[in-house]
Amino acid sequence: MVFRTPVVIQAGSPYLPARQFFGSVSEAASPLDLVKLRPIMEVSRGRSEVVIGLIDGPVAANHEDLAHTNISEVPGKSRSACIRADSTACMHGTFVAGIIGARREADAPAICPDCTLLVRPIFRESSDQNPHMPSATPEELAAALIDCIDAGVKVINLSAALVQPSLKGQRFLEEALDYASRRQVIVVAAAGNQGNVGASAITRHPWVIPVVACDLRGTPISYTNLGSSIGRRGLSAPGYDITSLGSKGQSLTLSGTSAAAPFVTGAIALLFSEFPNARAAEIKRALLHGPALRRPGVVPALLDAWAGYRILEHAHA
Repeated sequence: MVFRTPVVIQAGSPYLPARQFFGSVSEAASPLDLVKLRPIMEVSRGRSEVVIGLIDGPVAANHEDLAHTNISEVPGKSRSACIRADSTACMHGTFVAGIIGARREADAPAICPDCTLLVRPIFRESSDQNPHMPSATPEELAAALIDCIDAGVKVINLSAALVQPSLKGQRFLEEALDYASRRQVIVVAAAGNQGNVGASAITRHPWVIPVVACDLRGTPISYTNLGSSIGRRGLSAPGYDITSLGSKGQSLTLSGTSAAAPFVTGAIALLFSEFPNARAAEIKRALLHGPALRRPGVVPALLDAWAGYRILEHAHA
């Protein structure tokens, strides 16, 4: 693949192969059960005042499984609705939106349908440079982060990965992520699908929760990025053969870290919904310290949403 700009951010998981993984998939588990989201989903659908920033492609808001989802956009920016339903950008944004906020009866996981999705597209629906892989510059990503923070979001889902980093691009991103930290807006970022061991300007930032993709046994899939900062401050979540919404009305099954990140984002949104007085740092600690046997290494602990819920329940009793 050839990039014509020095630094590019690519969507995390469009059209990734679903066969490459370590270990076999357990048929007994489901993605929601694996990360213990279902018990929380039984008591909460989320709250509209909990706003999730979705920095991705535009979303097919006319999809019947998103018809009752509260979807908004940053005023004056790129349209949040798809113009071309067949574009990779639209497919990617709709797929991720379905995991977070589709109606509960949909094929998608539909973690928190009553939360508000603030869609801030950064992936163009057509590109002369590379029509098959939506992309944006780090400057565009930094601007999108600031837009979402200023719009009052609680958590941001970034299903994208930084490649070919530069000092200039890192500086823009670090400043935007520092701003998120000061404003107590949690940033959940896909770790990336290059099969690398290391970190990017996004995943090594101390405020970001990087997310690794795993199969239904909790084993990282072969092409997920890993690293020491990811292992210390990140989480693993289901990212193998995840079914969500397609942009043209059908269901779609994809694999990769783009599919894994919204499981963590959805869990955070449900926790904000159930514990409205909890601070962002408190919710982060509950999720990151809740998983058992957390220890240094390049593979992060598996998301345990119910453990995080119980920690906050005890703290706010």
